Amino acid sequence: MKTAIVILNWNGRPMLERFLPSVVANTTGDAEVVIADNGSTDDSIEFLKTNYPSLRLILMDKNYGFAEGYNRALAQIDAEYYVLLNDDVEVTPGWTDKVVALMDSDPRIAAAQPMLKMFDRRDHFEYAGGAGGYIDKLGYPFCRGRIFSTIEQDTGQYNDTRDVFWATGAAMFVRSAVWKELGGLDGDFFAHMEEIDFCWRARNHGYRIVATSDAQVFHVGGGTLPKSSPFKTQLNFRNNLAMLYKNLPASRQRRVIALRIVLDWVAALSFLAKGNWGEFRAVFKAHRQFRQWKPALQAKRAAIQPHEVDCVYRRSILVDYHLKGKKVFSELGF
Repeated sequence: MKTAIVILNWNGRPMLERFLPSVVANTTGDAEVVIADNGSTDDSIEFLKTNYPSLRLILMDKNYGFAEGYNRALAQIDAEYYVLLNDDVEVTPGWTDKVVALMDSDPRIAAAQPMLKMFDRRDHFEYAGGAGGYIDKLGYPFCRGRIFSTIEQDTGQYNDTRDVFWATGAAMFVRSAVWKELGGLDGDFFAHMEEIDFCWRARNHGYRIVATSDAQVFHVGGGTLPKSSPFKTQLNFRNNLAMLYKNLPASRQRRVIALRIVLDWVAALSFLAKGNWGEFRAVFKAHRQFRQWKPALQAKRAAIQPHEVDCVYRRSILVDYHLKGKKVFSELGF
């Protein structure tokens, strides 16, 4: 099989009912749609068996999270390309063909993404991926089309195909041989930033990550963990530090992580000042878990052999955004 489009489901019956029809209708040629269920307790499986009896189901015994859930599911699928697709994404005709053709053109492309736009504001980019992801020198992620909370309208400014630092996990095409070479996602992350970590590891191994506007999809976003979730905050802060520890070159690792810890506590105090006790505690939990993880992270780091890679914004996006007023990607001069 050429392409496996794999949707990881966890209690997502409403999303499957709403968005799966577009995926099935726009899956043609040597491609298959697979639903991997992360131990759902709703009626997702009954819905799928009744309404999509021909779709392949992979059933897991519990919720392993996004990262390990995909690791376990993809280990059971034989395809040249995997597509990790969120259950709240509407796809468009020919979307897989165009991205697969791009990846076929260069075996060094490990992962790629279509343009990601908002489902309910279809002329705007979507938070989780936009037109391709980047990080700054301190490891803060942003996208073409979205920097922090500023989301751009799509006026054709990113109509191209170009190398980026990371591809969104909401609709990420991955070469299966590279997935296996790198060991898939870091299952310890559970959710959030696992795709950035994967793409960084791929870059450390000499592969390319690409975004293209030749295909586009529409994403709702925030369906599993809402933006205000303390657990989501904990995962983001913890996993970002873990990702930096694993992938930064030795010359910058200690300095960057020390500064990020200080900046994390500035963010935590900001949460506290706003009365968000749950978010404040989440930062504390994230740092505690990061310290506990360090021995395991050191072993993972040894397998990566980090070095300087390109597509990193060599300035601080925090400074440029908050102090210099650079709110959109085109203003960064990047």
